[in-house]
Amino acid sequence: MPAWLKDAVFYEIYPQSFYDTNKDGIGDIEGIIRKLDYIKGLGCNALWINPCFDSPFKDAGYDVRDYKKVAPRYGTNDDLVRLFKTAHEKGIKVLLDLVPGHTSEEHEWFKKSCEEERNEYSDRYIWSDFCFAPAGIGNPYIGGESKRNGTYLLNFFKCQPALNYGWLKPQFPWQCTIDAPAAIATREAMKDVMRFWMDQGCDGFRVDMAASLVKNDDEKKTGTSKIWKNVREMFDKDYPECVLVSEWSNPELSLAAGFHCDFMLNEGGPQKPMYSTLVRDYQNHADHIVLSDGCFNGKVPVSQRPYYEDHSYFRMDSDSNIMDFITPFTERYEKTKDLGYISPLTCNHDTVRPAFGLSEQELKLYYALLFTLPGVPFLYYGDEVGMHYQSLHTKEGGYFRTGSRTPMQWTEGKNLGFSDADADALYLPVDPDGAEQTVQAQEGKKDSLLEAVRGMLAARHQYDGFKADAPFKVLHAAPKDPLLIYSRGDRIVAINPSSKTVEAKLDSTESRKAIWSVGQGTLENGVVTLAPQTAVFF
Repeated sequence: MPAWLKDAVFYEIYPQSFYDTNKDGIGDIEGIIRKLDYIKGLGCNALWINPCFDSPFKDAGYDVRDYKKVAPRYGTNDDLVRLFKTAHEKGIKVLLDLVPGHTSEEHEWFKKSCEEERNEYSDRYIWSDFCFAPAGIGNPYIGGESKRNGTYLLNFFKCQPALNYGWLKPQFPWQCTIDAPAAIATREAMKDVMRFWMDQGCDGFRVDMAASLVKNDDEKKTGTSKIWKNVREMFDKDYPECVLVSEWSNPELSLAAGFHCDFMLNEGGPQKPMYSTLVRDYQNHADHIVLSDGCFNGKVPVSQRPYYEDHSYFRMDSDSNIMDFITPFTERYEKTKDLGYISPLTCNHDTVRPAFGLSEQELKLYYALLFTLPGVPFLYYGDEVGMHYQSLHTKEGGYFRTGSRTPMQWTEGKNLGFSDADADALYLPVDPDGAEQTVQAQEGKKDSLLEAVRGMLAARHQYDGFKADAPFKVLHAAPKDPLLIYSRGDRIVAINPSSKTVEAKLDSTESRKAIWSVGQGTLENGVVTLAPQTAVFF
């Protein structure tokens, strides 16, 4: 396990929306380089950059046309290598986004796979031997678009043919096992992509849809896990300081399969996913809210809460039960703490921003939890200033997700500091009501969200008790009780999101002073007392 992960805090960058330096309305790699000092000053020492490889961008870059070429709209391969070098000089690691399950239909591999005559790429993708999918086969197949007989399997959009990693239990002659030459060739090709970038300074990869490689896999993902164990062997042998982070949302399976970290998204029970109970409980009442054209503007839910149902723990007026989160989280932690790290996220490019339903004060409390849980946290660009979720038409296959991908808000000036291009040339429009949610507006203001985030992350880096692998123990949590208290090593965290003063007696008589706080709280003679909407690190 790379030692640097213990103190890592990642900053996720959606490159097309971060910072534009050439006035074309689209963010670029040079823009990331120019903002490295800001990221470092925020308290983040690692980056996850969303797909930046060459692509037709029918799915915002998750449809890769060439894994070894930077998309021209972002810059060149040399620019990306320069980012690696400059980031390393500042003590910042850089992870790229790897999409291993499918490519764009414009990828050269797929073009060759479509050829009628057999070649080395004929089995790089999953092709059936039928013209029309039999009833009940259960997969989306496309046919009639090439000279080759048969149909090919899709993963998500029509533009994303599935790569062939094999089938756990083949049922038709055209399906191969995970150990077949074709499946092994696909795996080795993807490992070659990883080597290509790690040899040039990349520190690893966040892996998109990591659990979905092998088709008809079992519940334990036996086939897919075998592939990732093989990849981890390569990392341990040749790139021991590089890391793999999975979008799996099942740390017991992911970490056992070889990943160093696994995202904690909406993992939990099917009726009430545990993570969404913190800030997105409205997702558990989907009939009451629409997240597409016509949805609430990012500011509206906080002031018009009666219009939708939301029992998120961090809402001051919530009737939620912290046990819905802390119980399954603790179970996951105990089972995986010796295997790797759980990675809590403020949000990401696929989810609604937390400011959709939380006030600024509520966001501070939410972040206080995320940044002090065991594991390696990820902060999505703009969440540190409370950027809103916007109601927008779909862009590059974003659909409802588009509203979380708007330009970063740097200043109160033109295009909120994102770009000097004309407004109608921007990748997405900036928030028309976002002047208060900018770095410039919050910089140096003691009570701002930005400065609160900086304070939390400074404490995380300063105290060993907040490191990723420091012990975690719940000290107080109960049904219908908003107060949550837990220890991290020799530190104690107490959070009260409610509108009432609360207190709890710990199994000790110690007294401590706060090392960081939002609101007012004390620990005297073993009694924790917190004012309304307060979080304290002792």
